[in-house]
Order: sequence, then C-alpha cells, then structure tokens
Amino acid sequence: MLAFAQNSYRAVSLLLLLCIGCIWGNSVNATEVKEVRMWHAPDRSRIVFDMDKRADFKVFTLTTPDRVVIDLSGTRLDAKIPTPETTGPLIRQIRSGYPKSKVMRLVFDVAKPVRYFIQLLKPVDNYQYRLVVDFYPRESVGNSTKVNQSLTAGSKPEKPEKRDILVLVDPGHGGEDSGAIGKKSYEKNVVLQIARKLASEINRQPGIQAELTRSGDYYISLRKRTLIARNKQADLFVSIHADSFKKKSARGASVYALSQSGASSETASWLADKENATDLVGGVSLADKDDLLAEVLLDLSMTKTVSESISFGREILDELKKIGRVHSEKVEQAGFAVLKSPDIPSVLVETAYITNPHEEALLRSPRHQSRIATAITKGIKRYLKKNKGLYVN
Repeated sequence: MLAFAQNSYRAVSLLLLLCIGCIWGNSVNATEVKEVRMWHAPDRSRIVFDMDKRADFKVFTLTTPDRVVIDLSGTRLDAKIPTPETTGPLIRQIRSGYPKSKVMRLVFDVAKPVRYFIQLLKPVDNYQYRLVVDFYPRESVGNSTKVNQSLTAGSKPEKPEKRDILVLVDPGHGGEDSGAIGKKSYEKNVVLQIARKLASEINRQPGIQAELTRSGDYYISLRKRTLIARNKQADLFVSIHADSFKKKSARGASVYALSQSGASSETASWLADKENATDLVGGVSLADKDDLLAEVLLDLSMTKTVSESISFGREILDELKKIGRVHSEKVEQAGFAVLKSPDIPSVLVETAYITNPHEEALLRSPRHQSRIATAITKGIKRYLKKNKGLYVN
C-alpha cells in the first residue's frame, strides 16, 4: 500500500512538472504583444500592436452588431487595450480574449460602417514586428480614391484668378513615426508645435494664408503629403523637421531643396535616406508608389520648380542665420520624397539638432519656436516680394 502511494505521488509530481514545463514552454515561445498604441487622423483611426516576434493572423467580420475580428496564433497580450473613451469615432470598444488554445482574439466593435486595412510590418529602426490596423469611414475611402486618381493623372485644377497665396506647412513624422529622438523630446512633437506657430504667424500676414498637412499626432505618408499640397493648390510647401546625428556636438539649422540627381553633400544624402525611410516606419510600402514619383520626375516643369525651390530656401536660410547658427551656409539638395511636387516650390527646414542638448532645449522653448516661425515667415515674404505677381503687400 505504501509503495502504491509513493508511486502515485511520483506520478502526480511528474505530471505537475510536465504541465509547468508546458506552461513555461508556451510562455517562452509565444509571441507577446508588448504595447498597444492608437492615433486618430481626420480620415482614419490607427491602432498598432507592438510584438516581439512574428505571428500568423486571420481576419473576419461579424454582424448584429458589426465587428471586425482578428485571431493571432501563438500570441498573448501583455499590454493594456485602449478604453472606450480613447478609441475614437469609428470604434465603440476593443476587446480581447482566448477563444481556443494558443489563439488570442481581438474584437473591434465598430460604431459606423467602416473599411479596414491590416498589415504586419517587419522590424525597422527601433521597432520590432507591428500589427497595424487602419479603420476608415466607408464613405471617405471612395472620396480619397477619386482625389488620388485625379491627381496622379497629372491634371491640376486651375487656381482662381484672385486669392491669397497659400503656404502648406508640413510638420514631419507623426503617430508611431516619432522622427529623431532627443533626451527629453520627440521630433514629431516639437515640429508640430513649431508648425502651428508658423501657420499662425503666416495667417497674420495680409495676402497670405497657411494650412497644415497634419494638425495632430498621426502619421501621413510622404506621398500623401505631396498630394495634399496639389489638391489644395498650394503655392509654396514648407516641411518642418528637427535634425539628428550620432555626435551630440552637431548643431545648426539647415534648408534643403529637391535634387533630381545626386545629393549636394554626404550629409544631405544621409538625411534624405533617413527621412524617406519614414514611410516604412509609418506602415507604408514604397515599392508600389512609383507612379506619382515617376510622373513628378518626368514633368517638364520640374527643373524650373527646383530652381525656384532653391531661391525660396535661400530667403528662409538668410532669416534663420539671424536667430542662430546654421549647419550649412547654402541651400543643400537631396532626393526628399516629400519635396517631389512638380509645380510647387518646396523646401525642407531642419530647424535644429534635437540630439544636441542645447538645441533640444531651444526646440522645446515656446519663445524660440516663435522666433523660428517668425524667421521662416520673413523668408517666405522676401521670396514672394522678389517674384513679381506673387505678392504685392
């Protein structure tokens, strides 16, 4: 009897050890969702699930009520799901559960008819695997498509004979694309603050008005930024950024225009590669986006536009010199995708180095942000006054 009891005890102990081993094994091998982040843009809501490994998933919809469901195999949730107060106008709530072994289910209760786009992004820069889910109002998707088709066809609506000069101000990055990272701040945040001040300063000038490509913390692809400029029939395009470099001693503002060939310096080439890669961070593949860029590069007016962009950038650079150090004494050129508009003089302004502690402090200062905005506005006015017929005030 004692021997039987001892054998039974050993059997139960072995079974427990095997179960614990299975749990530990599953814990080690499972894909973990480390963080969940959500943003709302005017045309969509985006939710991102940061994962430590790749996971297979399948998507389906349910009705009564309407839901979008994503099942991820071999995955567990180790992060907080957004609350109903933060899920935006398209999603009532987001729920999670485990309907069967080794499957994590995400359920999106939708508030209105939606279209959705889901993609699993490979690691890039500081990001691991990401499951990116975009929800669009169903009616807005068709409108967006019509705009894109009309613009990529090369036709641009004629401007009214009399109207204010329109400057499109483009705060770089946004959403999960933080841009350069300083010790205390993200590029996406400081450039949005500067861009808002710039737009406000421009709108105080008679005969000129400004609009922003993004007004909040959400991502817009580089291609869409140029489409926004063309759709709004902008006269000028100014993209606002904050520079970074591996050496903290690097400092100074810079102004860039497009180059149709090689970059004008090694720094310009490196910077263009870094900025153009943000579409990969933001969840946009550049592989199928060649149509507009080819159209831009083939447009016969491009050479004149680049020349005008350099003149435009020179006026801004001269004003920036008055408020602080500049990194380059001339307008540099590189193949920035965001500057590839065929008929809109476009510049990219690197306001300072966010990786330099002194300049990061300036970028975070509302007073210095206003000085940058004022300098750029003065540069815009100088350029317009030198071009007959553009600005007479």
